[in-house]
Amino acid sequence: MSDLPYDIHLDVKFPALECIDVAGYAAQQTPWWNQTLSKVNDCVVRLGVIHGDFHWHKHDAEDEFFYVVDGRLLMELETKTVELLPGQSILIPAGVLHCPHAPERTTILMFEGSGVVPTGD
Repeated sequence: MSDLPYDIHLDVKFPALECIDVAGYAAQQTPWWNQTLSKVNDCVVRLGVIHGDFHWHKHDAEDEFFYVVDGRLLMELETKTVELLPGQSILIPAGVLHCPHAPERTTILMFEGSGVVPTGD
């Protein structure tokens, strides 16, 4: 991941039973930033602050769930583009090529298996 222009942190930032101020924590970050917030069983909750274009990628063995906290996310797929606004989400099944775009500063939560590499397989 070091050769890509993303600031990705896979360490778990918050232990169980600790309040997480998602909006406050996200406000301190600059795009393209990604932090694992918590681990839930064999999955993780990741917080992303994005603006601009990510790259086309897929996760061969794991699904990925995106939830928009604020801003606007355009999820480009091979056959269509899905626009997501605050409070909306999308599940990207394993093996599906996707390319996230954020035309403005956008905060997202991602729910995925703890072994998922955010930049793809």
